[in-house]
Formats: sequence, C-alpha cells, structure tokens
Amino acid sequence: MSLTYHLTNALIVNEGKTFRGSIEISEGLIQKIARDDEPLPLNPDAEIIDCSGCFVIPGVIDDHVHFREPGLTHKSDIFTESRAAIAGGITSFMEMPNTLPAATTIDILEEKYRIASAKSLANYSFYLGATNENAAEVAKINPTEVCGVKVFMGSSTGNMLVDDSQALEKLFSDNRGLLVAIHSEDENIISENNRLFRLKYGEDVPAQCHSLIRSEEACYRSTAKAVALAQKNNTRLHVLHVSTARELALFDNALPPAQKRITAEVCLHHLWFSDRDYARWNNLIKVNPSIKTENDREALLNGVLSGVIDVIATDHAPHTLEEKNRTYFKAPSGGPMVQHALVAMLEFYHNGKISIETIVEKMCHAPALCFQIQKRGFIRQSYHADITIINPDLPWKVSKTNILSKCGWSAMEGNIFKSKITHTFVNGNLVFHNGVFNEAGSGQRLLFDR
Repeated sequence: MSLTYHLTNALIVNEGKTFRGSIEISEGLIQKIARDDEPLPLNPDAEIIDCSGCFVIPGVIDDHVHFREPGLTHKSDIFTESRAAIAGGITSFMEMPNTLPAATTIDILEEKYRIASAKSLANYSFYLGATNENAAEVAKINPTEVCGVKVFMGSSTGNMLVDDSQALEKLFSDNRGLLVAIHSEDENIISENNRLFRLKYGEDVPAQCHSLIRSEEACYRSTAKAVALAQKNNTRLHVLHVSTARELALFDNALPPAQKRITAEVCLHHLWFSDRDYARWNNLIKVNPSIKTENDREALLNGVLSGVIDVIATDHAPHTLEEKNRTYFKAPSGGPMVQHALVAMLEFYHNGKISIETIVEKMCHAPALCFQIQKRGFIRQSYHADITIINPDLPWKVSKTNILSKCGWSAMEGNIFKSKITHTFVNGNLVFHNGVFNEAGSGQRLLFDR
C-alpha cells in the first residue's frame, strides 16, 4: 500500500503553465492540487517533501523503447532498463516487439506483460509486431489493453520487415481503430546504398557513412508512402523517430495531438547529435534511422516548437560494447537513452531553446493524448500519481560509475548536465529518491480509452 505524501513549495509544470503550489498523494492517486495563494491543508499522516527550487512535472511517458526481454537479456532486461528509466524521470514506457521470440502473436505478447508485471519498476505497455502474415493476430488485439501495432517498413534490428503491399494495405485499412506505429525507411534504397558502400569500403565502412546509407531519401520516400496510406484509409498513424527536415512537410500543426489522425515523434538522439559526431562516437551513435545533418537537427527542434512534431521519445535500444565495436555491417544499431533524455532536454531549456512547459507537453502530455492513455500524463486530481521532481540547478557528470543501463555505456558519457532528477513517483510509490531505489514492483499495465 502506498503512503501519503505532501509535496510542498513546488514549481508545478502542467498543461502549459508553471505555478507554485502543493500536491497531496495517497492511495496511488493525486488527491489534491493547490496554488500557494490557496494553501493546501497538511494531512497529519503525510510524509512532507519540500520541493523548494524544484520543478514538479507529470512522469515522462516514453512511447518507444527496446528493453530486450525476452531473449536478448545479455544486452538489457525489463528490470534493469525500467530502473534506468525511473532514474531518468520516465514513469511509463511502451516497448517494441523485436525481442526473441518476436512479439508477433498474442500469446508471446502476453508473456511479455507477465514478465513486466513481476519485474518492471515503471508502468508498461507492449506493441504487437506486424508481419506479412499475421493479420489474424492483429485482429485479436484488445485496443484498450495494447498500445498499438508496430510496422517495420524498413528493416532494423530483429528482421521484422513488412514489405508486402497487400499486407500493408490490410494493416492500414482493417485495424479496428488501433494505432499503427511505423519504422519508416525505404528498404530498396538502403539495400542499394549498402551494395555501393560495400563495393567502396568492403566490410569496414566508416560510421559517418551511416547517414548516407540510411539516407534522407530512404526516410522521406517511406514516410510519404505511409502517410498516403493512412490518409486513404483514415488510419491512426504514428510515425516514429522522424529524422529529416524533409519529412516535416508531410505533417502539420493544424490540430492538437488528441485530434490528429497522423502524429510524429522525434527521438532525443536526433535532437542532440548530428553527422559531425560520428567522428567521436563512431558506431555508438549508429541508430536507425540514422543521425543526419546539422540542418536536420535544427529543423527537428523547430518542428517540436511549431507543433509539427508531437512527441519526444528515446528509442532506447541497448547493445553491448563488444557488439557496437564490430565493423560497420556487423555492429547493431541503437543505444541507451532513457536515463538521460529528460535531463538532456533540460539542457535545451537552460540554453533558451525550449520552454519547460513545451518539454512537459512533448514528453508527458502528448504521449498520453496520442495513445489515449487512461489517467496519466497530467497532474490532475484523481489521476495516477506518476510524478517526477527535478532540481534544475544540481549539476552532475555522466560517467561509467553512474550509468544504470545494463549495457554499461552511453554516448552521453562525459556530459555535465545542469539538472538532476531527485524523486520519481509511480502510482503513488516513491520509487526513486536521490539515487536510492525502492525496488518493489510499482509498475502497472497501461490502459487506453479507445
């Protein structure tokens, strides 16, 4: 049973506003919210947490992670990565299907839920993976209990490419209102680029060529195809990890996220790195879709600010250092990010490039609205008490000694972040407090209003 907490002297960031106030948490829920000019009476049974100088925000919802369980737990697992997420202020995650076995049947999907119910410190949901042949499994999904269907329109880790035009048409036209989330790269373009660069360099292609192999054209052509299919069939489409300036023209900001049929996500690494960074980080920042130019990076941030991009996520995807240090074609794509995404976005805030309210909108509110998550993503009375407390003036340096992802490395190593997560609540339980974890399972299965 969760305790009662009273958060006082907080800078509450919620629904486009920041105000000083207090929050009472009990029975796993936000019970009361008050501004300082209307003081909240103290509950004598409450544990008081003084939040002076700190931002209090809804727990971050990450709609795009790879926690590698089952089958790939030498890289990471649900316990270790949910723990790293909690330390990063992320209280809910949605995990991708390219595990071993791939989650392409309801039975395998439900086994992942069973594992998470026993091991996850954060709230969780799992995508069912689409294939060219599993339309019958997609039809079994209960839309109120599963975040969506993941479609790999370009191959990535896990070999789950959906390239049959009839299968794609069926997924987009006959999904019973499910959200269809896509990995969008054109396989033919990538295959031809692989062939050309292999001819030039052999197996040891320089990492900086990754952005040329998995190119702007590959991303744009696939995303344009998906958007056209969605518009034709009125599909609820969510385009994952948009990585190019050119793709932004395929989306709009005419409606708020809750009313859009087509939404877009950007991942932290596409906002943080550019192709200039391959020289330092090599395959450690080899991700799919690739990190591209400085112009793309700047355009993506502008897309966030303008409302063209709806969600900021992580695509957290750990691999071992041994795997990442292989030659180009053998080194898998992806890297860890959940522990550092929120504090990295706060660096943009400190540098005057984005407001704290917009960060909360894109990382907390918009994922809840896009996926229609029940009673999460906002600081509202009777909502689940998923809350993150941030000290914006507590610098710390990322080092191997404080990286929590099981893989033990991060391309953020060496960064000094100005902000630090001090407390993370999940369903009213104080799961993380100044580096100390309460590792009793606090996570719950996310439910959806569909």
